[in-house]
Amino acid sequence: MREGSLDAPFRHPLEWTDPDFYDAEKLDAEMRRIFDICHGCRRCFNLCDSFPRLFDLIDESESMELDSVDSKDFKPVVDACTLCDLCFMTKCPYVPPHEFNLDFPHLMLRYRAAERKAGHTDFVHEQLVETDRNGKLFGAVAPVANWATRTGNGLTRPVMEKVADIDRNAAVPKFHGDTFVRRAKKHPPPVNREAPAHGRKAVIYATCFANYNNPSIGQATQAVLARNGVETEVVYPKCCGMPLMEQGNIEGVARNARTVVAELKPWVEKGYDIVALVPSCALMLKFEWPLILPDDEDVKTLSGATFDASEYVVEIARKHGLAEGLKPLPGGVTMHLACHARAQNMGPKPAEMLRMLPDADVAVIERCSGHGGSWGMMKENFEVAMKVGKPVAQNAVRQEKAFVSSECPLAAEHIVQGMERIDAAKTPARSWHPMELMALAYGIELPAP
Repeated sequence: MREGSLDAPFRHPLEWTDPDFYDAEKLDAEMRRIFDICHGCRRCFNLCDSFPRLFDLIDESESMELDSVDSKDFKPVVDACTLCDLCFMTKCPYVPPHEFNLDFPHLMLRYRAAERKAGHTDFVHEQLVETDRNGKLFGAVAPVANWATRTGNGLTRPVMEKVADIDRNAAVPKFHGDTFVRRAKKHPPPVNREAPAHGRKAVIYATCFANYNNPSIGQATQAVLARNGVETEVVYPKCCGMPLMEQGNIEGVARNARTVVAELKPWVEKGYDIVALVPSCALMLKFEWPLILPDDEDVKTLSGATFDASEYVVEIARKHGLAEGLKPLPGGVTMHLACHARAQNMGPKPAEMLRMLPDADVAVIERCSGHGGSWGMMKENFEVAMKVGKPVAQNAVRQEKAFVSSECPLAAEHIVQGMERIDAAKTPARSWHPMELMALAYGIELPAP
C-alpha cells in the first residue's frame, strides 16, 4: 500500500449475516473509531447534515472531544445520512485501501440494520418504502391519488403530514395506472435498422419510479434506443431495494436482488445489455448487490452487464455513432449530476451525452440536491433538505437555462422547488430526465410526466 492511499478505493462486502454486525458494543466501538477520524478531518462538513450534527455534538461536549459525547446522541447523525455515498466516493481520504478503513455510509447502514434487528422500526416509514405495493394500489386510483397528494391541496396535505409524516410542502411523485411496462407492450417503438448501432439488444429494467411514477422516462429511453437501432425488452420483476436499504432492511434488499437477478440473468445470457432508468437502481445492481451477496455469481454477472441509461447512450455513441436527426435544445440545459450517478464512478455521462447535441449549451451542477429519496419528503427533514440543496437551486437560477435536468427525478423536482423559493419567474415549469431531453432532440413526442 502506498502512502496517502493512492490506489483506487474499494468497498468491503457487508457482513450482514454475521451476528457481530449487530452487536451493540462492537457497533458502538466502530462508530466511535470512525467518528473520531471524521472529527480530526472534517473534510465532509458541507456534504450533508450528518457531519454538521456530528461536529456540533463534539464541539458542544464537555471536553470538545468524542469521549464526552454520549452514544445515545449518535442517532440524529445516523438519521441525517441519505446513503448518497458522496463522502466515500468524492471526499474521504481514508477509504480502503487506507489503513483507517473508513466507510461512513455503510456504517450508517449497519446502525440502522442493528436498530431494525433490535425491533426499533417506524411503521409509517416502513409502509412508505413498499414501492411496488404502493405503485399498484395508488396507480389503480391515480387521478384521486394525484389530486390528494398535490402540493397546495389544503384539504389533504395537512392530513398526510399528520398521518404519514410527509411535509405538506414537499413535492411527491405522481402515480400512473398505465405503467411503463404496459405502455411498452402496447406501443413498442419501431427499431431503426439503418442506425449504426443496429444489432445491439438491451433489457430496460423499468425501476419502480419509472414504472409507476413517471413512465415518460422509460418511454423516452426506449424510443431513443430504438432510434439508434437497439432492440429492447422492458422487464420489471421487482424494486431494486434501495428504499428498503435506506431503512436498514438488508435482508429485504437481498430478497429483491435474488428475484430480479433470476429474471434478468437469462436475458444477459442471450446477449442483452441491462439498462437501468434511475441512477439509484443502477448503483444497486452494479455495486450494492455484489457487496450484500458477494458469493452469488449471478449477481456478479448482472453487475457487469448493467448500464446507467445515459452511460449506455454514450457507449453507443463512442462505439458506433448516434443515429442522425438530433436537433438543438433552444435555451440550454442545467444538468445536475445526481449523487448516485456520481457514486457509480463513471464520469458525468448525462452531460457528456447532452453535449453531443448540435449547438449544445450544457451547464453542469455537481453538488447534492439535498433530497435523498424519501428522506427529503419527511416533515422532520424537508426544510433541512431545502437548505442543503439551496446552493444547487441558486446556481440553477443564475444559469437561466430553459431546461433543468437530473437523472434522479426526485432530485430534479426538489431543485425546481428550491428555484421557486428563490425566483419563481426564472423557474421552468417542470424538470426533465436527460433521456427525455434526448427524445425531444430527436423530435420524439412524449406524454406528460
